[in-house]
Amino acid sequence: MFSWINKDEAKKRNIDVYESVLEGLKKVYKTKVLPLESSYHFHDFHSPALDDPDFDAKPMILLVGQYSTGKTTFIRYLLERDFPGIRIGPEPTTDGFIAVMYSETDGVIPGNALVVDPKKPFRPLSKFGNAFLNRFQCSQVDSSVLKGISIIDTPGILSGEKQRVDRGYEFTGVLEWFAERVDRIILLFDAHKLDISDEFRRSIEALKGHDDKIRIVLNKADMIDHQQLMRVYGALMWSLGKVLNTPEVARVYIGSFWDEPLRYDSNRRLFEAEEQDLFFDLQSLPRNAALRKLNDLIKRARLAKVHAYIISELKKEMPSVFGKENKKKELIKRLGSIYEKIQREHQISPGDFPDIKRMQDQLAVHDFTKFNALKPRLLENVDLMLANDIARLMAMIPQEEALATRENNSNVKDSGDQVGKLSGGAFDGVMNDNTVFGYRRGEGIDAGSGEPEWIVAKDRHKYDQLFFALDPIDGKITGSAAKAEMVKSKLPNSVLGKVWKLSDLDKDGMLDIDEFALSMHLINVKLDGHDLPAELPEHLVPPSKRGFQA
Repeated sequence: MFSWINKDEAKKRNIDVYESVLEGLKKVYKTKVLPLESSYHFHDFHSPALDDPDFDAKPMILLVGQYSTGKTTFIRYLLERDFPGIRIGPEPTTDGFIAVMYSETDGVIPGNALVVDPKKPFRPLSKFGNAFLNRFQCSQVDSSVLKGISIIDTPGILSGEKQRVDRGYEFTGVLEWFAERVDRIILLFDAHKLDISDEFRRSIEALKGHDDKIRIVLNKADMIDHQQLMRVYGALMWSLGKVLNTPEVARVYIGSFWDEPLRYDSNRRLFEAEEQDLFFDLQSLPRNAALRKLNDLIKRARLAKVHAYIISELKKEMPSVFGKENKKKELIKRLGSIYEKIQREHQISPGDFPDIKRMQDQLAVHDFTKFNALKPRLLENVDLMLANDIARLMAMIPQEEALATRENNSNVKDSGDQVGKLSGGAFDGVMNDNTVFGYRRGEGIDAGSGEPEWIVAKDRHKYDQLFFALDPIDGKITGSAAKAEMVKSKLPNSVLGKVWKLSDLDKDGMLDIDEFALSMHLINVKLDGHDLPAELPEHLVPPSKRGFQA
């Protein structure tokens, strides 16, 4: 008797064991979220069901922009080579979606063949029909950059209603599908063409809900001088403010992402710094892929719960026999009040609800009598997943990262590949510090690296005069005497303390003539706007102290 109680208790105690974060995500989605989605027609309203390739796929970058903003050139710049199907020109060239992905042999897979490939994450795109599939292809490229990411090139967005109709498929619908699955969305703007057309506005609006993925690039910034660039940047921020409708200021990366000479090189240092920031952001994608997929699954589960409440409430309101069609129209009309009722009853944030206008349009073509009533067990499973399974999977992410780092450290000497980090193409040239053209090489703390003479010796005469003016005893000045001179720089005590730790090489609390000269050099480096290192580089160690250990 009451054996069913014991079975339920046993189920609760039976905790699933996951081999990896991705395997865990697949399992909790199929066992906890998918049954809820299927029961309440979630896939007809929002997004198709997820398959294994959606979890296994490499991080993807989606490039969106009006024609001639440099989307295809940006891909070529990253890869440092052409890819099959590439077309670049000032006129609208790319008229379809191109997925640029890794393969050992170069080639092109047309759209119809691509969406039936079980190993690729594009199968749900078949719902957009042949008009889209004829303009969709995969360009396979043997590039080490693509071992870590895949890149989606989109058609250049034009102005005018006619262009939208002539596409023959739901362009914004395709963008929404990709936006939900990619890791980064890069909006490209041309410094000479900041107008946001009607279709571009609709495209940006289709990306709403994925603001954390969006990065904005002001491309071709070398074509204008410093004063014009300042005005263009202000105009871009004004235009974006009208479309994005967010209180935060969007992060805009300014640069010229191609391999041609800069027309105006007065902003070279700015472009290099912005390029570093953007590439650093892209390099984090493989490392954070599991966390992004987990975050997207949480968002999807929350939306599935809200959708279930909406559908079940509509089902409950429907009459059993007569007046179904009229009741359906009435419910659709007062969907806003139904949203408010669900918010009050279940304490759900208004931001978790789908767009009311779009929901009304979709409900108009559905038969409410086929909707299901509320099933508390399905909702309870999702709640338990969010409370327990997701927390356990989040705890596994740092462990997997640490394991990948250890494997990387043991294998990188043999293979040259770095786990969880993009390499090859432009990433080697931009992020690599092994050449004299590396970012900020020869500047700040790196000045003098590789030179035969000690860089501090260039201003040694000034530093020595200060040293002897401080009345050294037995060739050294006391800490209080050095402090009196160092505080004249007006740097904070925390910074001067770091300078002292780097300069007092023998750790005796005093500075000799070489150590004092080094401290003055480090202070000047900081005053010039550069950061101080955690440890003193070898080229800054005084020649008399090299090989010495405190």
